[in-house]
Amino acid sequence: QVQLVESGGGLVQPGGSLRLSCAASGSIFSISAMGWYRQAPGKQRELVANTLRDGTTTYADSVKGRFTIARDNAKNTVDLQMNSLRPEDTAVYYCNSVLRIANILPQRSYWGQGTQVTVSS
Repeated sequence: QVQLVESGGGLVQPGGSLRLSCAASGSIFSISAMGWYRQAPGKQRELVANTLRDGTTTYADSVKGRFTIARDNAKNTVDLQMNSLRPEDTAVYYCNSVLRIANILPQRSYWGQGTQVTVSS
């Protein structure tokens, strides 16, 4: 069984910073992608940032220059450093990983339980 455990959410004032962390554990053969999505009330879940095993990263336009994703392949972790936070960044943030639990099985997408980020004065 695979688990993604997130930490680091909370309440921050506009312009502040937060760091989210996610650790994948369990029966993992290989991980191809790790990243973060978010879902605000009444909106669809959207990609924030993700990173492939080779280091290729993708960011949503709305967070470019403010957020940085960092992955540790040896530890199966991914962090999201969020700076210059805005009220519109308020959402539940979900860790995502695309991985295999065995060489003969196809890749599957796994999700964390979500962590609330609230940006408000």
